[in-house]
Amino acid sequence: MRLYNTLSRSIEDFKPLLGHKVGLYCCGPTVYDFTHVGHLRKYTMDDVLKRTLKYFGFEVKHVMNITDVGHLSDDADSGEDKMEKGAKKYGKTVWEVADMYTDFFKRSMQLMGVMPPDVTSKATEHIQGMIEMIKILTSKRYTYETSEAVYFDTTKFATYEALSGQKQEDKQKAVRTEVVDDQNKKNPADFSLWFKRVGKFADHAMYWSSPWGDGFPGWHIECSAMSRQYLGDQIDIHTGGIDHIPVHHTNEIAQSEAATGKHPFVKYWVHHNMLMVEGTKMSKSLGNFLTIDDIVNKGYDPMALRLLFLQTHYRSEMNFTWAALDAAQTAYTRMVERLTHEGIVDVQLDTQFKAALKNDLDTPVALSILMSTKNHEQASRFAHVLGLELKPIQKASVEVPSEISVLAEKRNDAKKAKDFKMADALRVQIESKGYKVLDNKDGTYKVVHV
Repeated sequence: MRLYNTLSRSIEDFKPLLGHKVGLYCCGPTVYDFTHVGHLRKYTMDDVLKRTLKYFGFEVKHVMNITDVGHLSDDADSGEDKMEKGAKKYGKTVWEVADMYTDFFKRSMQLMGVMPPDVTSKATEHIQGMIEMIKILTSKRYTYETSEAVYFDTTKFATYEALSGQKQEDKQKAVRTEVVDDQNKKNPADFSLWFKRVGKFADHAMYWSSPWGDGFPGWHIECSAMSRQYLGDQIDIHTGGIDHIPVHHTNEIAQSEAATGKHPFVKYWVHHNMLMVEGTKMSKSLGNFLTIDDIVNKGYDPMALRLLFLQTHYRSEMNFTWAALDAAQTAYTRMVERLTHEGIVDVQLDTQFKAALKNDLDTPVALSILMSTKNHEQASRFAHVLGLELKPIQKASVEVPSEISVLAEKRNDAKKAKDFKMADALRVQIESKGYKVLDNKDGTYKVVHV
């Protein structure tokens, strides 16, 4: 098996540190808002990686964090804590926000067919381990303290730029003076290990006692401490989005290797590319912020979305469009219908399927091989590796109460009249009674019981 390693910038033969045992750490969500389709793509492809490793006989221990404190709105230690920002936005406590969006994340993963990690670790439940790691870094003289925070001194870590390839002087030029909150911070790239409950964080709702005063951990130390607790000083694979490369993952390497003295902290860095929506970056202000509920409420099967993700290689930028999801829904339906018939096992397809996945998880090729398979047993095996559930398509009609039929017809009339506010209100009313209207592209619709 071969994987692209961000650290070496090349595709390498995959050889775990310990035989066939693989330590897999996947950066988890910051639970201050809804999980969106960009997140869904990342965790789906993490799942494909995990399933592929198991398919080839590796024993995988999968750890994922839940960031419920310490992630500021700017990844480089500036701005507001995202959890507090979410609490203010929704009029809830930070603890309520964390629980609500953790639950939404888990439900989203279940609908997408993503297998749960072996260990899901919440940052707020691992504070002591973070404090202990900061103590080690302090004893090794990698830190300095100001009135506002404890910082990691990046100038003392010689290979700080290795992952990103970005020189310190370039980072300094890129940093704007107005976003440097702590004027006693020595270098723009230095990052906080512990924020003190002073200044702008004087009223921070989440805080713990520490040798440096009451406060809370920085985002980067969380992943280092938790991965070390569950996977040891060195791990085989660490995944994340490409946006994590220049700051978060670069900082993880520095503090982990400085604390343990072990190199490398991670043997293979696997980074997923970004997802656009209709050619534009996702944003609530643009109205293109999509969650799994938006997908399901429009009548699409989550497996169709998963199939759509598989059509693009994880290292390539992907553009989500509703037209593409339509095509994926059709392809998924046809695939399931075709596989109700038994065909002959094609041994050559087995070889081709394995070769595709061994080649840096070439899911577009692996998916095309699955789509050409006619034997149900063989297809089910391929589909399981890709995480596609070959469930029967429900064709049976449902007897719809006349009350619901009337509401559905009124909704259809409202849509034709472009009274979308009324149409949406009627949709909500229909769904509150346990039914859903599925719109077809030709203007027709059908009502199903949910």
